Amino acid sequence: MYQKVSIIGNLGGDPEMRYMPDGTPVTSFSVATNRRWTNKDGSPGEETVWFRVSAWFKLAEICNQYLSKGRQVYVEGKLTPDKTTGGPRVWTGNDGQPRASFDLRANEVKFLGGAGGGGGGGAPAGAASGTAASPQQAAGMTEDEIPF
Repeated sequence: MYQKVSIIGNLGGDPEMRYMPDGTPVTSFSVATNRRWTNKDGSPGEETVWFRVSAWFKLAEICNQYLSKGRQVYVEGKLTPDKTTGGPRVWTGNDGQPRASFDLRANEVKFLGGAGGGGGGGAPAGAASGTAASPQQAAGMTEDEIPF
């Protein structure tokens, strides 16, 4: 069996890198994905889903170096269930509302834009492996398929 999850979102904070006892680097960061729609009554609806992402080895070092809060990223990886519940990590927020986040072990990270999703930033937009990638390429589109 096999699973692969792809998300595009913005970093909720700066990444944090640490080292395992054997010296393996691990970088953790949170990514918020947003979905907006219009309800039947014309009112706007919105949903934000949070992912806690961990990157390992060389990918961890690259993410720690180039990512920062607000940066838009494409992350591909594997969901890791909470060891106690077998599902997402669930907690109660400061406002008393239940919250959940999903843990994702990254296999690939592509930098799509600067802070806030705009252009610019500390590193050129591209994959963590160093190959250039536009948001359209990250979504699997070729230049001929872009609708403008």
